[in-house]
Amino acid sequence: MNSYDNYYPRPLLKRNSFFSLNGLWELNGQNINVPFPPEAKLSGYDGDLGNLVYRKRFTLPENFYKESDRVILHFGAIDQLADVFLNDTFITHNEGGYLPFSVDISRYLEDDNLLEVRVTDELDYFYPYGKQSKKPAGMWYTPVSGIWKSVWIEALPQNGIENLNIKTDMNSLHLQILSNAQKFKVEFENYCEVFDSNIIDIAIPEPHLWSLQDPYLYKLKITTDDDQIESYFGLRKIETRIINGHERLFMNNRPFFINGLLDQGYFEKGIYTPEDVKEYERDIVGIKELGFNTLRKHIKIEDEAFYYYCDKHGILVIQDMVNSGKYSFFKDTILPTIGFLKLRRKAKDKKRLEFFLDQSRRTIGLLKSHPSLIGYTIYNEGWGQQEASACYEILKKEDPDRLFDATSGWFFDDKSDFDSYHIYFRNKVLKGKQRLLLLSECGGFTRNIEEHSDSKKTSYGYGKTDSEEELTERIIDMHRKMVIPSIENGLVGYIMTQISDVEGEINGMFTYDRSVCKVNKKKILAANNELTRIYDGVCGSAE
Repeated sequence: MNSYDNYYPRPLLKRNSFFSLNGLWELNGQNINVPFPPEAKLSGYDGDLGNLVYRKRFTLPENFYKESDRVILHFGAIDQLADVFLNDTFITHNEGGYLPFSVDISRYLEDDNLLEVRVTDELDYFYPYGKQSKKPAGMWYTPVSGIWKSVWIEALPQNGIENLNIKTDMNSLHLQILSNAQKFKVEFENYCEVFDSNIIDIAIPEPHLWSLQDPYLYKLKITTDDDQIESYFGLRKIETRIINGHERLFMNNRPFFINGLLDQGYFEKGIYTPEDVKEYERDIVGIKELGFNTLRKHIKIEDEAFYYYCDKHGILVIQDMVNSGKYSFFKDTILPTIGFLKLRRKAKDKKRLEFFLDQSRRTIGLLKSHPSLIGYTIYNEGWGQQEASACYEILKKEDPDRLFDATSGWFFDDKSDFDSYHIYFRNKVLKGKQRLLLLSECGGFTRNIEEHSDSKKTSYGYGKTDSEEELTERIIDMHRKMVIPSIENGLVGYIMTQISDVEGEINGMFTYDRSVCKVNKKKILAANNELTRIYDGVCGSAE
């Protein structure tokens, strides 16, 4: 049985109506296990990877929907171009590869149905592509094609709740409900009230705050005359304050330091798709045991289960937008390495820029109701970068309460919430200027554990170690020589590479199969706790 068969893929908008289309499909005449991409071992597919034609026959359960309902077909993500047919009728087209899309299939349904999805994925750099490469090596990995997130159907009443935007602070809840209904009953804990507007503000007199130490989630229920959904929310406030001339991060009126890891979202057997959504939770629990409190989700948009488990366990998320455009080793890596950090990238491909901004807006709309989400990375190391300051101003309006790292690493422009640096191979004390100072990539020391390596080419990383003790000491030494001195100068956090090995890149805290933690857990936990203590001391503990 497919572990995704009974998995409901939208935790912030859950209703009883649900019919999974995950499981056995036909792809180019062979069987494939959806939602795993055809390149993954877990897909069971061993056929052609050119043009992909998926087919699935299904019959909806009796009384699954009423005659007046809209029946909605949902796709979590299909990479890159998809044409969808139902019973030989074209119903929708989608371009992208990382975001969900849906279509009303009510008028096309029959007693027995044939769903066909025709996919083209040539790894066109006009579209977002992340770390996918036709020649995977080093920091570039195996590409994925086609369906790689859940496919499912729900019945939506005519006045049903189509979407829900949640915004909170320390003592209030703001809801924006996308629905044509006239009345909305809102319930959580001991609260119950009916509203005649779809825009709702609720003051909460005795708030139970969401924090890293106590990630409390309120269970939320919203009912209309013909629909009911379950959701949740967390009460918390993120802000910046000037302390001794440096901008510092605060949560719920208390300072917090970003102890972070890069998270690329790759899995040994499923590539982009974990064998089970519980793998997300195991990763999150594992890094919390090491004293990390933040994941920088690196140029990939995960299944919403990932963000739910971050909400549940109190792990913060900085979400990267997924890059498009060609990568140049000389322009994007060599030049900044020798000191050209401020080369401004003007718009040379306006159509690609427009598509990138559209995908970025949709990413924000998808994720901004999650309390764990504290910020976004717009451009990473100049990859596909165009008009960074203009992008910052446009996207900041979409989610003004979140932080935006417009240019992570280098090629800085005028507009950003961060001065954001990537430092590898050396320890350098950073000095804050007028913005939040973030060491957004560092570390990346390798340790190969041969029996848990994915590839024979396992040499990629940023400094070799040969034992748990040596790797642990390299990290602690980086803290002593770079991170701690930089905290005094304004540093608000660091993001270390990375949560796990990925293919031939062996610089993770864990092996690619997640079987082995490669560092001394107690020492890394103590070292991260020490960073938090030092940061709190610099900021002061005043409420």
